[in-house]
Amino acid sequence: MTVKQYDTAAGRVTHIRLVNASGASATLSTLGAGIVGIEVPDAAGRMADVVLGYADPAAWMADGPCAGKVPGRYANRIARGRFAIDGHEYTLAINNGPNALHGGPTGFQNRIWTLVEADDRRAVMEYVSADGEEGYPGTLTARATYTWSDDCELRLELSATVEGKPTVVNLTNHAYFNLAGHDAGTVLDHTLRLAASRWLPTDDTLIPTGEIAPVAGTPMDFTEPKALGRDIRADFPALTYGKGYDNCYVLDPAPAPGAERLAAVLADPASGRVLTVATTQPGVQVYTGNWLAGCPASKSGTEYADYDGVAIECQGFPDAPNRADFPSQVLRPGEEYRHTISFKFTTIA
Repeated sequence: MTVKQYDTAAGRVTHIRLVNASGASATLSTLGAGIVGIEVPDAAGRMADVVLGYADPAAWMADGPCAGKVPGRYANRIARGRFAIDGHEYTLAINNGPNALHGGPTGFQNRIWTLVEADDRRAVMEYVSADGEEGYPGTLTARATYTWSDDCELRLELSATVEGKPTVVNLTNHAYFNLAGHDAGTVLDHTLRLAASRWLPTDDTLIPTGEIAPVAGTPMDFTEPKALGRDIRADFPALTYGKGYDNCYVLDPAPAPGAERLAAVLADPASGRVLTVATTQPGVQVYTGNWLAGCPASKSGTEYADYDGVAIECQGFPDAPNRADFPSQVLRPGEEYRHTISFKFTTIA
């Protein structure tokens, strides 16, 4: 384990680099409990960093893409920034068209989390969100526990408890992956398979309509491996609304309630790297980096372009606080929110 600290305008940020027996590594940050780098071998054994990120450690603060970080208190969108619990109405900041996105203008992603513990394979970070912060009720304590294994699996456990009042919570990780290397250009030649036969259609502000629709016969179908770019410019409402994929898929049922299930398999034919994602979450948002251009300078000092990375965000459903027919994201005092996400890196010949 290597620890480095950087002084930024927001405070001191700590990076923790975990290295396994093969020399592959995962680098984490206390800013937003983020993933700032993952170095893994390709099919020929050559190492590359496959997570998009920035040259300046301070650049992760308030970046538009939310690169690598844990957004909250509610990842994704809440319609019109309003919801109610037990008849009490709450109002959030509007920061994405007419809606609230990723917990608000600051969110958990732009807070410096406390490093609770760290060793050669594990890092635990915590953030306490006060009652009323960004409009959300209750004092929420969130934890992100990362574990890096010898077989190149990065496991993330996200947990939370609330005191005082019930609240809503939806946590994920927003890393952008490019399996050819973070600075290799477009990911539209990567193939993606999703364990999801249904998805959530949205309006033009990306709020779900409430329909849970089959993917069969549409450009949204990734039930078999398909290049990200094959249908991305199809004349289809979901793809024109967001200039590419930015949609929540309903994962096929787990074998048992609360069990981890396969979510996605991303592969780069050129390097032979494969990323397998598994989770206990009910959904996965696939975002093809449609608006990456103009973000801070990359780790190599160049600028990223649109579609240079893809985010695979395992999470609860967007706008669930306003939809009784979606899995509930309400957390009450005395309960615990707990979900896992696994990012497993392998290669094919």
